[in-house]
Amino acid sequence: MSANKILIVDDEEIIVRLLSMSLRSDGYETVTAYSGEQGLEKFQSESPDIVVTDIKMPGMDGLELLRKIKEIDADKEVIIVTGHGDIDSTITALQYGASDFINKPVRDEALAIALDRAKTKIHIREQLEGYTKNLEKKVAEATEEIRRRARFQKLLIQSSNDAIVAFDHDWKIVVYNPESGRIFGKKPGDVLNQTTIDDLYTSDLVEELKIQARNKESGKSTPWHERTLELRDGTRIPVRYATNVLHERGEFMGIVNFFQDLTEIKRLEQELVQSERLAAVGQTVSGLAHYVKNILIGLKGGSYVVDVGMKKNNTEKLKAGWETIKKNINRVADLTQDLLTYSKEREPEFEPCDPNEIVEEIIDLVADTAASKQVRVLKELDPVLGEVIADPRTIHRSLLNLVSNAVDACEEDEDRTKDFKILIKTYTEKGWLCFDVKDNGCGMDDEIRAGLFNPMFSSKGGKGTGLGLLVTGKLVEEHKGRIDTESSPGQGTTFTIRLPLAESEAVE
Repeated sequence: MSANKILIVDDEEIIVRLLSMSLRSDGYETVTAYSGEQGLEKFQSESPDIVVTDIKMPGMDGLELLRKIKEIDADKEVIIVTGHGDIDSTITALQYGASDFINKPVRDEALAIALDRAKTKIHIREQLEGYTKNLEKKVAEATEEIRRRARFQKLLIQSSNDAIVAFDHDWKIVVYNPESGRIFGKKPGDVLNQTTIDDLYTSDLVEELKIQARNKESGKSTPWHERTLELRDGTRIPVRYATNVLHERGEFMGIVNFFQDLTEIKRLEQELVQSERLAAVGQTVSGLAHYVKNILIGLKGGSYVVDVGMKKNNTEKLKAGWETIKKNINRVADLTQDLLTYSKEREPEFEPCDPNEIVEEIIDLVADTAASKQVRVLKELDPVLGEVIADPRTIHRSLLNLVSNAVDACEEDEDRTKDFKILIKTYTEKGWLCFDVKDNGCGMDDEIRAGLFNPMFSSKGGKGTGLGLLVTGKLVEEHKGRIDTESSPGQGTTFTIRLPLAESEAVE
């Protein structure tokens, strides 16, 4: 409350000085006068918030001053100071509009209470004045807001891509937007407030809606669902459909239907399914064709070297050609195995196995090949891991695929100054048996990472079928595990296999 300036009027100078000192110490601004006439002048020139005046003064007394102040400003708060036995004058002062009175000698506590009351009245009056001044403005704003919302709602309904049809309690159509007209073949002007539900819908839909309207316990709305909307002319349209039943105090007020025409969406879905099917076939054939072509080139090259060796009786060429042939035969075997693995479901065969030993086997298998490509294969095995119950074939096949990919990633890195290495790590983490295969090869960008486990996707061009990681992901998934990937171009890649330990406790 901001009322802070106080006019003190009393013919006794000592009282004025004491009251002024006390009020200033309380943070008020004071104006003083020593007679009624002087008090009226100060009131007009200083515009105090509150007037404190003695009731008995020579010349213009406090009652006359009060009366003149109220003539100037009827809302001004005036506190009357009275002596003992002045009850009649006090009553007269209250009738003139004095806000409060206090007795002489004036005590600080009594004056503070009277001032608080006066300030409260001023505050309440200011609020009321503010409310009164803003009332018409707020009413006008509220009216305009209601109109704006009504216009907005009308435009929203009219421009909606959904067909919106609403009926009142007599089942007469009260909302019918242009999309409804397109679906049902009737113009809004021909049906609004004229047509009933029986003229628009088929009898089975009418009965369904009336059952919903009668069933107060069924709720006010039904969720979106797909259905075939049959029109009265026999046309059938696939739609998404929802209903809101409107009740007020348990009484049926109306119902609103929403229809989304799915004709075009259904057509596009069929085209998409067909195109995806053709794309999948083409992608599969293309991937296999490239890979098989490379195998055939390898076989032809190997057989040519064998032929040369036989003609020249060169044992070294015979050995080299035969090694090439065997390598490509193994590629055929791997491709066949991948296709078989991916094409049929397989339940993991759980048995006691040592994950660290499986890693050692993998390193033995790939070490020579990796070394020929200047890649070191390192290990970091959990020494307390021991035996677990798991499918060793899943672990072996998955790790071998990942390590082989890691060797290829190092070979394909253009930065040949690197000390290429692959780290295979085993550990446990919050109920998971974990394997990390980390390389510092060429790495992958986000686009390649996103396609890693898609059918026939390969980042190796014609060198790969795209089945290796797909098979790895399938094997890990069958083992109820998961595989995560972290990679940055030029920085390398880390694959992490996590298999659940819930069923794989250590064997004593």
